[in-house]
Amino acid sequence: MRLSILPRSLAGRTALFLLVGFAFVQLLGLGIHTLDEIKLARIEQQREIATHDVIIYRHIAAAPQANWAAMLASEPVPAGDQVSLNDHPPSQGDTVQLPLAARQMIRASIVSYGIPENLHPSGLEVRAALNPPRYVVSFGMPNGSFLPRFRNLPPDGGADDGDEPALPPPLPRLFNDLRPPAQIWLTITSPIVAPEPWRSPEFGTAFIVMTVLGAALIFWAVRQLMIPVRTLALAAERLGRDVANAPDLPETGPIEIATAAVAFNTMASRIRRFVEDRTFLLTAIGHDLRTPITRLKLRAEYMEDEEQRTKMLADLDEMESMVAATLAFGRDVTTSEAVTRIDLVSLLHTVLDDAGDLAPQYAEVLSYDGPEHLAMMARPLSLKRAITNLVANALKYGDAARIRLQVLGKTVQIDIDDNGPGIPTADAEAVFEPFRRLESSRNRETGGSGLGLSIARNIVRAHGGDILLRNLPERGLRASVTLPL
Repeated sequence: MRLSILPRSLAGRTALFLLVGFAFVQLLGLGIHTLDEIKLARIEQQREIATHDVIIYRHIAAAPQANWAAMLASEPVPAGDQVSLNDHPPSQGDTVQLPLAARQMIRASIVSYGIPENLHPSGLEVRAALNPPRYVVSFGMPNGSFLPRFRNLPPDGGADDGDEPALPPPLPRLFNDLRPPAQIWLTITSPIVAPEPWRSPEFGTAFIVMTVLGAALIFWAVRQLMIPVRTLALAAERLGRDVANAPDLPETGPIEIATAAVAFNTMASRIRRFVEDRTFLLTAIGHDLRTPITRLKLRAEYMEDEEQRTKMLADLDEMESMVAATLAFGRDVTTSEAVTRIDLVSLLHTVLDDAGDLAPQYAEVLSYDGPEHLAMMARPLSLKRAITNLVANALKYGDAARIRLQVLGKTVQIDIDDNGPGIPTADAEAVFEPFRRLESSRNRETGGSGLGLSIARNIVRAHGGDILLRNLPERGLRASVTLPL
């Protein structure tokens, strides 16, 4: 037996595939959102670091140079940050260059904060330390003796010819790593904190809500898509129960559903016509055979040989019985009896009472075991005929008929046991074929046309059930009738 992780139903498989695809899309969207959140978190962190650093720089640069060291010791800095004054920025051996986007973000944040003109840094370096990972921002401290001599450089990098001191260069030119000798540098290092893309509680809530709504929409859509399939299955079941009276499917809806409905109705019409033609032929042959059988019986009466006359009349009686059974079989197939609500227990008691009246010698071996009442929808006359045939077979070939009724979920099971020798297991299905008789159990003395079980199974299957035969462990045969409640 093969084990499969896929659901057995089409609706379950469709829902599973859609949910897997939806989960993949959700994870893909979550990954993209996470990358955006990480990027935004890094930008926010860089802006905060730049803002803290420029505030510290302004506080210290605004004080006299003699007080820089004292202010450095008392300056409040964020937790984890380190501030130092040196005569040079961090060397390239100790630090590495930040990516261009990070450098631009930190520089732009420092510029946009606003620094008074007299406090413009004489240089700015933005780098990173690797172990542990830290941002390293170095400001060239302003120097009063240096600023007046600082001239704007011409585009080619050479010196101006004039003797007049130039105005302080524009702010972008201050960040061109122009470092005069003996410059004092304020270096601030800040830890690089890993971003937390899911720190917002709204993010998790939104993700859960979207997942639940998406799953609900998938289940609703699958349910709507499966309605035509269930309708088709119910129509096929009704057609199997009652070929003659099963209603047609409505040929409406999407083009695929309408096409399937048209094909199903066409198939049902062909099956109905085939069954009607077959039944009409069978009934016509049986009806037409009555007249010659009657004539043969009249002629047999004038035979002088008593023994031959008796045998011929017996053969004719058997043929007449078979013709009557054939006509009954045809009428049963084309029956249009209405379905009504009946008490199944009362019907079973009626069958047993009738059997006892017809064969008083079997009254002691007729019994019923089960609930006192059980209501269900059925065709009462047809169902009574089916049970009667099974009880008659049990009495004829098993000398007993014990009926047991039990409810199994949404079905009801009627077991009819006898005390006979049973039948070969290989013939358990063959005996339901029309005119099929087992020579080991039936002969001319026992009678029978071979249609009783066929008629009973046709009736039960028209009710949506079935009949199965199986031998009992010790002795006897059990005919099990299952019917839907």
